[in-house]
Amino acid sequence: MSASPSEAPPHTQQLQLALDDSTSGTRGPGIPRPARVFCNRNLKLSGISWIGFDMDYTLAIYDQPAMDDLSIRATIEKLIKRGYPDFIKTVPVSTQFPVRGLLIDKRFGHVLKMDRYKHVHKGYHGFRELTKEELRALYHSKKIRPATPRYHWIDTLYALSEVATYAALVDAMEKKGYAVDYARLFTDIRECIDEAHRDGTILDEVMNNLPHFVHRDTNLAPALHKLRSAGKKLFLLTNSRAAYTEKMMTYLLGGAMSEYPKWQNFFDVVIVAATKPIFFTERRPLLERDGETTKPAQPPLERGKIYEGGNLQDVERALGATGDEVLYVGDHIYGDILRSKKDSAWRTVMIMQELETEIAAYESCHDDFKTIETLDDQREHLEDDLRYYQARIKELTRQVEYAQGRRSSADASSRDLAAVAAGVAPASGSGHGSSAELEADRMRFKRAVERIRGKLRQIDAELSALERRIDLRFHPYWGSLLKEGAEQSSFGKQVDEYACLYTSRVSNFLAYSPQQTFRSPRDVMAHEIGM
Repeated sequence: MSASPSEAPPHTQQLQLALDDSTSGTRGPGIPRPARVFCNRNLKLSGISWIGFDMDYTLAIYDQPAMDDLSIRATIEKLIKRGYPDFIKTVPVSTQFPVRGLLIDKRFGHVLKMDRYKHVHKGYHGFRELTKEELRALYHSKKIRPATPRYHWIDTLYALSEVATYAALVDAMEKKGYAVDYARLFTDIRECIDEAHRDGTILDEVMNNLPHFVHRDTNLAPALHKLRSAGKKLFLLTNSRAAYTEKMMTYLLGGAMSEYPKWQNFFDVVIVAATKPIFFTERRPLLERDGETTKPAQPPLERGKIYEGGNLQDVERALGATGDEVLYVGDHIYGDILRSKKDSAWRTVMIMQELETEIAAYESCHDDFKTIETLDDQREHLEDDLRYYQARIKELTRQVEYAQGRRSSADASSRDLAAVAAGVAPASGSGHGSSAELEADRMRFKRAVERIRGKLRQIDAELSALERRIDLRFHPYWGSLLKEGAEQSSFGKQVDEYACLYTSRVSNFLAYSPQQTFRSPRDVMAHEIGM
């Protein structure tokens, strides 16, 4: 019999009162899933003293189709200047084709998607999907090594236009009868797009029309202000140059709040031209920018000034904070997240603007995921039945051989013992069932096996159709960004491994306390499922 509230221990009474109070009114809706901050590794914001931010694709959320279109046009023009045929200017390039986490095979001109074990599940040559037989022949006999010169890993939104251009030109040039050097073509595309960034072809057009290329988030300034008001110190660490940073940050934060006359006032330290990931691995000097010139920076670093270059050790020393006191927010798996985790103890947040679309697609597949769970459960039970019947058939086959006298009479006594142990009634005279009876049982079990195999084939077909339908809801070519079938994708594995937190935009932190404790879900291994 349970105790009444007055008989319960004091701590239980307090808990019961707290629960009663919390359920007395209507509970709020909570934070919408697309605006949540998700946790891979427990993190207490109360233990963070400095929060650093990348700028591009982190504080500045670009309009991806507009940026891709601009980059593709600039790349095509520079390829033609290098001697590529003029017709490539009219080749349709699909900005919807690429996602992050793809792998370019420069030997064969393929674009691939892998799971977390580097097993290739999907691939395209141009816009032709590679068959399972092609994928198996090329990639399943040896382990893929993405770090070798043969391959190129696509992990930034900046690089999506490279993939779109590459696939389109491979497709178009081969249809025109050109012999394509796949490695040379990809190298030329990369060099052209880098040149377009260096010479201002891309950045000048962005700066001249920021509203077209960048989404101005009205919640960004309040989110930064909330962190500052709680005693957090903020710094900006970007690879962008000073002039571009000034223009972009003025657009994002200039005049956003009366408490901050200039965008620089949001930050205690501003560092441009940081050249990440080299920032984390090499000792480049930290410079102070003075107009168009620079000079060695002198401690302490001052709010309102612009610094350039630097390295992890010197910046940590200047901030007066090390290791897990620093939280860095960026979008780039390698430059911002992976290197900072490998070469420092900084905690990390990854910004994935695709996450909002990913979550919407996931929620739309809720019923299909439930159906998959049901089918998986049915398949497991059928496979248990199949193993049982196959074992019975094997045993009956041996008994038929015994009954037909295929073994020597010297084994008769041991055969009788085996039959009794198997639960088979001995036949008259020999101690075994007749061959006809045993054969009838065996055929009955064989028919059961065929029925089960038919049901399993049907379930496999249904699962394949469901998985294809789910893929199409996420992306017409590649499916989910973070998953590949039942596994994490290669990109999803890196997010899981290197990002302590991940979310779609910096302003999502506005909904959380600056002292928030983020807790990761409990890891579950296969043997724990269903307990």
